[in-house]
Amino acid sequence: MLETLENLRLGFSVALSPAVFAYAVVGCVVGTFVGVLPGLGPLAGISLLLPITFGLSPTIAVVMLAGIYYGAMYGGSTTSILMRIPGEAASVVTCIDGYAMTQKGRAGAALAIAAIGSFIAGTLSVVALMLLAPPLASFALRFGPPEYFGLMVLGLVVLGHLGSGAMAKTLAMSVLGLLLGTIGIDAMSGYFRFHYGLVELGDGIGVVPVAVGLFGISEILLTAGLETPPAIPKPRLRELLPSRAEMRESWGPIGRGTVLGFVIGIIPGSAHILSSFVSYALERRLSKHPEQFGHGAVAGVAGPESANNAAASGAFVPMLALGLPSGPIPAVMLAALMVHGVAPGPLLIEQQPALFWGFIASMYVGNVVLLILNLPLVGIFVNLLRVPYRLLYPSILLFCVLGVYAVNQSAVDVWIMTAMGGLGYLLRKFSFDVAPVVLGLILSPMLEMSLRQSLAMSGGEYGILVTRPISATLLGITAVLLLAGLRGLWGRGARWRRAAGLEEE
Repeated sequence: MLETLENLRLGFSVALSPAVFAYAVVGCVVGTFVGVLPGLGPLAGISLLLPITFGLSPTIAVVMLAGIYYGAMYGGSTTSILMRIPGEAASVVTCIDGYAMTQKGRAGAALAIAAIGSFIAGTLSVVALMLLAPPLASFALRFGPPEYFGLMVLGLVVLGHLGSGAMAKTLAMSVLGLLLGTIGIDAMSGYFRFHYGLVELGDGIGVVPVAVGLFGISEILLTAGLETPPAIPKPRLRELLPSRAEMRESWGPIGRGTVLGFVIGIIPGSAHILSSFVSYALERRLSKHPEQFGHGAVAGVAGPESANNAAASGAFVPMLALGLPSGPIPAVMLAALMVHGVAPGPLLIEQQPALFWGFIASMYVGNVVLLILNLPLVGIFVNLLRVPYRLLYPSILLFCVLGVYAVNQSAVDVWIMTAMGGLGYLLRKFSFDVAPVVLGLILSPMLEMSLRQSLAMSGGEYGILVTRPISATLLGITAVLLLAGLRGLWGRGARWRRAAGLEEE
């Protein structure tokens, strides 16, 4: 323990040095605005700004890139809450209850809870990262293709079992997302699938145009179809911060989201996205008033926002402890370290203690900076709601088009966004939850690759999925949840048949 405190003292001496601190603040500010802009997200922001770090020291470079990463996680919630447009994929779930709170005049409270939850989750997960990195990274190494397959199937079924709609509808939307995810070049065979002559679909359908279309464009279409736009109460100064009741309702979801997000974040893949979906589903199941979810439940903002920020820290565990990237963002940061001549891996802590502990300490500093930065901006962001609808919605549409186009400079992405906006409009008219479509799209390539790699390992035998302990456990839990869902569906069907007089009591 004394050795850890001494190492942390070394880290803070590095993180609070003028140069490192200045670049940490720059990273946090840039990341916040990257997250606010629809379409960019942390991966695009880090990739675009990576070249400017080449002339910096390794410590400053990795601290700045990390600031962009978790700054974007903070900022992504802003447009989700105010306009129902996810700033990045992990903020998709925040759209649901965050925007509903905005319609009730509680936009300031929702933004403040998102910032506070992100700060608490980020800080506690950094403590866990500092203390638990080596053993947790060793556990993550036990996950092979069968285990990844079981985990992702479980994530989809958990969402269906605990989600806000009927299980059958939720799973149907997840399957739709999985089908959309099969478009593009097959990673194992190189075959170009379902492209219909569009070369731009080689990399598949992007998450950004789908999410912006399903949430942002569909919201504009729904509102435009009303005789009079919904009146959003103008916030008063005292309403910009959460009430005591709202904060009481937030502590439990923040704590659970922190633990859940950190644990899921260690596992390779788009963990910060999966963790926010699972957190939302869990909070709805644990709530005494599940009917409030989708209509402005505070827990629907606090839990997912805490989970995705905790997962952002959890993703650094295998990167720092073992030199293994757990997703595309840690992979880019590892590349940045290697460009600067730093060899990532288990010896990093011994060979580069100032870099390792300086990075850990900078995450503490960054979370404080982001809280100080975001809370005063709540009032500024909320004042966007004072703009009349006739000016606000065309502006939102313009930013959606620019944000989606900026990712790949592709007009096809804009058309995909438009088509998904029309699809989202129809689905929401028929009371389908569109969030599972995004999750299915994200997990589809990884799910397919894990299954095919598992079959390649076993010579085509599906038994490998149930003979390995971790994958068997995950699939067993999945089967139990499916049976429970079918039992509930059968029970509702029996009640409907009795009510219709088709079956006796």
